[in-house]
Amino acid sequence: MNIRYRQSWVEIDAQALRHNAGQFRRIIGADRKLMAVVKSNAYGHGLLEAAATFISAGADWLGVFEIDEAVALSDAGIKIPILILGNEDEDSTREAIRRGYKITVPSKDAAELVSKTARKLHRQADVHIKIETGTNRQGVRDTEAAKIVSCLSGDLCVNIEGAYTHFANIEDTTDHSYAYFQLRQFNKAVEEMGKAGAKPPIRHTACTAATILFPETFFEMVRTGIGLYGLWPSKETRVSATQYTDTAVDLRPAMTWKTRIIQVKDVPAGEFIGYGCTFRATRNMKIAVLPVGYSNGYDRKFSNSAYVLVRGHRATVTGRVCMNLVMVDITDIHGASVGDEAVLLGRQDGDSITADQLASLAGTINYEIVTRIDPMAQRKLVE
Repeated sequence: MNIRYRQSWVEIDAQALRHNAGQFRRIIGADRKLMAVVKSNAYGHGLLEAAATFISAGADWLGVFEIDEAVALSDAGIKIPILILGNEDEDSTREAIRRGYKITVPSKDAAELVSKTARKLHRQADVHIKIETGTNRQGVRDTEAAKIVSCLSGDLCVNIEGAYTHFANIEDTTDHSYAYFQLRQFNKAVEEMGKAGAKPPIRHTACTAATILFPETFFEMVRTGIGLYGLWPSKETRVSATQYTDTAVDLRPAMTWKTRIIQVKDVPAGEFIGYGCTFRATRNMKIAVLPVGYSNGYDRKFSNSAYVLVRGHRATVTGRVCMNLVMVDITDIHGASVGDEAVLLGRQDGDSITADQLASLAGTINYEIVTRIDPMAQRKLVE
């Protein structure tokens, strides 16, 4: 499907992306590597658009979840190192080694697959061992990591380039004792790896929250995701940054999601709007129909609660959000008509709708709001 004909689009403020990258570079200094995580279509911001902007702002590495994302970046001419954070099967492992991507090894089976595939290709595979420290998803425990290192250290086709972990409870709390526990577990695992014959030159544990809060997590590289797009990981992270650090961080949201009014309707008092008759007009109303719905990532929980911006004014969602359509109240917005832009997320004429506001209505987090926005909708870089 040609994205030029989608009825909503996303504008990405390139200056905001560069500014945010600059904030993290300032925090970590010039000597550490900055990995920009651009998985999941760059958290909904557009994979290629965001990656190119972060590179122009000084990102040293890119992080993706699966090989298709890495291939898209390479095919667009991107040359900096790319780490695949997810687990790959035999075909994708072969392609990752062939293309020179950095590969996560989260298990003994994955280590054996990488080793076998690299030897068949007569190519070196750069691997990063994922350490399990308390999240209990991907990763190997300290003793397993040491065993994997022992098996791989003599394999000339495998280069143990990195080791990393991911914090489980660093964003959702102001008590960071569990994060410190995980950091101790990581250091222990790396020490065991050293005893087994490998000291990875690139250690990385810091996500956005850790980068803002805990310099001791920086090591040789940090992996920043949500903050690069101008969003705070959580309210708790923001509170912790204010209370426990001297680092002032200015994050600027980069996304504006827009559509256009496709129809204006007069609805007499007493009539219902939308499925289930959940909204009944208490006066004569003027309704704008917008061509987006829950299939485009505009959550059904926004029914009768969210608002959009039209001509700088708030237009409340009336009735249930449909699969492809939503109706909003423009009764008091003078002159609103077919073709007018409607902002679903972002700023317009001094007012704004934030991902955090929409996340609160949907009972979720800002990550989900932005990553679910129609992947087929065009992403436009704007200055």
